[in-house]
Amino acid sequence: MALTGLLQELQPLHHWRLQLWHGNHGWRAEAAEQAKSLAAWAAQRGLPLWLEQAAPGEAGPTEERARQWRYQRLIAAAHHLTCRHVVTGHTASDRAETVLLNLARGSHQRGLASLRASRPLAADLTLVRPLLIFSRDDTGRICQEHNLPIWLDSSNAVSEFSRNRLRQEVIPVLEQLHPGASRRISRQAARLAEEQDGADQVIELALQALTAAAGGLNRPALARLTEANRARLLHFWLHQQLRRSLAAETLDHLVARLGAGRQPGRQDLANGWQLHWDRLRLWLQHVDEADG
Repeated sequence: MALTGLLQELQPLHHWRLQLWHGNHGWRAEAAEQAKSLAAWAAQRGLPLWLEQAAPGEAGPTEERARQWRYQRLIAAAHHLTCRHVVTGHTASDRAETVLLNLARGSHQRGLASLRASRPLAADLTLVRPLLIFSRDDTGRICQEHNLPIWLDSSNAVSEFSRNRLRQEVIPVLEQLHPGASRRISRQAARLAEEQDGADQVIELALQALTAAAGGLNRPALARLTEANRARLLHFWLHQQLRRSLAAETLDHLVARLGAGRQPGRQDLANGWQLHWDRLRLWLQHVDEADG
């Protein structure tokens, strides 16, 4: 709501067209009524609103499944409306939570550089997060000062969700120990993202020299690198191919198996993908292709 209020105030300066999207996961009994209230408020403000209701089981029961549904529907709506940007209200508090969760999962550095200010979302569509300079307390004050309504999400109190427990039990302790901790963690994620972008340019050049004639990567050339550089190149290449990061533990295991003199092998990855290697090269294959 803070994002909506700020964007509408800035609209006369930039002449952009605003289109609101609201998705109901179907998790909460009060969600449908809240969507109606939001629709009435948007109509009063002259803001077009696109409402979507997930089919039973389509957006749950996990946080990750709900997130996938939201972004799939946002992309479809944006393309239908010929929008070029999807703008979300993520704050510094959200980014700090994501960094801590990824750190606890053993994420690679790429996972710690999470929730970038912008990133490609789909063809001709960019995701933008302009509120990362604000904390959740800041956006609450914005809503209060601008008389913006707030509809509380009761699922935020469900302790089974890992982000909720982090938000309720961990972040408050960090803020008591070091006031402003969430902002500093968020800024550190931004710095890591900048460093990652610079390193990626060099890694991309190096990968060109490692590309095998038959596709994939040249294994002997990869094996001649130090383990640290082998890990960087392998992680970058897999992220390019799969559009997701490997857990640090999985990456370390792969790097060890791909050293000089190690036998051909295979490693199962996410979503049915497998990494194969023989003496000369590495390549990716989906289990459906292997069965065929």
